[in-house]
Amino acid sequence: MPLALLALAVGAFGVGTTEFVVMGLLPDIAADYGVSIPTAGLLVTGYALGVVVGAPLLTVLGGRVSRKRMLMLLMGLFVVGNLLSALAPTFGTMLAGRVVASLAHGSFFGIGSVVAAGLVAPDKKAGAIATMFTGLTVANIIGVPLGTFIGQAVGWRTTFAVVAALGVIGLLGIARLVPAMPRPEGARLGRELRAFRNPQVLLAMAMTVLGFGGVFAAITYIAPMMTEVAGYSEGAVTWLLVLFGVGMFLGNLIGGRYADRALMPLLYATLGGLAIVLALFTVLAHDKVLAAVAILLVGALGFATVPPLQKRVLDQAHGAPTLASAVNIGAFNLGNALAAWLGGVVIAAGYGYTAPNWVGAALAAAALGLAFWSAALERRTPAAGIPGAEPVDADAVGAAGTGAEARTPVHH
Repeated sequence: MPLALLALAVGAFGVGTTEFVVMGLLPDIAADYGVSIPTAGLLVTGYALGVVVGAPLLTVLGGRVSRKRMLMLLMGLFVVGNLLSALAPTFGTMLAGRVVASLAHGSFFGIGSVVAAGLVAPDKKAGAIATMFTGLTVANIIGVPLGTFIGQAVGWRTTFAVVAALGVIGLLGIARLVPAMPRPEGARLGRELRAFRNPQVLLAMAMTVLGFGGVFAAITYIAPMMTEVAGYSEGAVTWLLVLFGVGMFLGNLIGGRYADRALMPLLYATLGGLAIVLALFTVLAHDKVLAAVAILLVGALGFATVPPLQKRVLDQAHGAPTLASAVNIGAFNLGNALAAWLGGVVIAAGYGYTAPNWVGAALAAAALGLAFWSAALERRTPAAGIPGAEPVDADAVGAAGTGAEARTPVHH
């Protein structure tokens, strides 16, 4: 794997840390600002909605500059947002800082996915994407638990200051290791938008919204669920987040390995398994050991869907993958926002801290239904007949300026 993938993974580590660390600190932030847990959950919802808006907006605006420069600019925006969160005097300012940081998220992973896929042979695309997302999973093993520990021991503001420093490291890594990549000459907004005429692209994005949303329905409220229901101490939440991160890491490895071989069967297995585990989590949350096992499985099954869903969007978007890739990252976070909001609704309605697990199970089951529908539609509709289907070229996939197109012709 090229060293450029390591740089992308470093950036993903910083972004992943700030996305997930707020969950372990939710009770502390709520207490500091004097708001309820469901209200504090808006920090998750707001971040996710910022990704949804920022992904297409900044990707379109960034089409006028090279991909390397755009990735550096995005990391700079990420640093500013986290510094604002660290210094926020009010909850509203804190929420604004989260949104600013989130604007960089979707475009970073979207553009990064295209760059990663363009650096390797066609049959290794999912593996390359998974390598970049390894930074996100490692963040959940190291960055998020460490950030939670720092926040509980020293104060959550220190955590966000440290995250801003991680963003600076990510920016320097991109500047050092990612090769210069001129803007692809064939990139046009109209061409990128035509990819959304393909119903398979839209179905893949809908699966993304519902599938990963199922994960966030449970994990957003993991701290109060584990302390109030399972009986864990506040300090134990750090290690439970490590366990969730380990599950994500394992799921990413599985998804990256098998998505290139059996993409749809992998989605059937992971989405179906996720729906079952989330439904059982409602009961398992009352036992410490079983709750820990459920957290591991939710992380593994949930993140095993990421490489195949991202690869499916890239494949189905054909010659115009950049915007579709970024919008699909937004779709992950739209699911996060929807699930975090719905989880807060059922908690506020008095159904208890385990109720979000039922919400997650329903979302994952709906995603599984869409996966079967997508496969059935694909069997009935020849690829040539799908609107927006165009031959892919090396520039559009992101190999321009790297020499990758000469070594590994990209085709479908």
